[in-house]
Amino acid sequence: MTSVPMPIPSRTQYVLEEIKRRILTGRLIPGQALVETELAAQFGVSKTPVREALKTLAGTGLVVMSQYKGVTVRMVDADMAREVYDVRLLLEPEALRRAVRRGASLDAARDALTRADKATDTAERSLANREFHRALYLPCGNPLLSRMLDEVRDQAALVSAVAWAADPSWQREASEHREILRLALDGDAGGAARALHAHIASFVRRAFPGAELGVEEGLGLRGAQDILETTDNPEVTAAPAAQKEDGQA
Repeated sequence: MTSVPMPIPSRTQYVLEEIKRRILTGRLIPGQALVETELAAQFGVSKTPVREALKTLAGTGLVVMSQYKGVTVRMVDADMAREVYDVRLLLEPEALRRAVRRGASLDAARDALTRADKATDTAERSLANREFHRALYLPCGNPLLSRMLDEVRDQAALVSAVAWAADPSWQREASEHREILRLALDGDAGGAARALHAHIASFVRRAFPGAELGVEEGLGLRGAQDILETTDNPEVTAAPAAQKEDGQA
């Protein structure tokens, strides 16, 4: 039993991060029961920080609380993957397009890609992969957009963990990451966004063939652009098609 002599808030954060890490690296699998007393004993804390941590994880969608089954790691299926990846497809490529257009630094993305290439285990590689994607959308210039993507980040990582456990595809995805970053560093906002869209869509379709994504390539990217441009500046009306980014109708 590990002793963690920290104040209660810090203990809760410690338990939260440790449970999340175990879920996202496959040590705790979908459907597995999370028993407060057992977790408290493992972490050397009382049940209170464990209970608070589980409530937070339920809020992020990583665990499910049931009156009859207790707390379990969220199950991953085609419907869950579709829900999460539809959001990513709608918002993430547009966030990257904006980041590139505003000339934001992508050094953090380059560093994360290097860490992923040098990773020696699944946990380290998974973390670097998550940081790579976040580093692409974080400098988009719209904090609300970044927060929306942050909200589905853990659920997307859970989908990835399940998919990688069944069929590791690190090399293919690493190659796609390098191409996305190359286009972004070259200043090709539209090309980088399209490459990111294709990368996200192809992954979930390979891993969950039954996940019929509602956002098709091009349509989702354009729709997100129109919505977010209006949100950024409510006084701006829809621009004529001929004047849109990259000359696309």
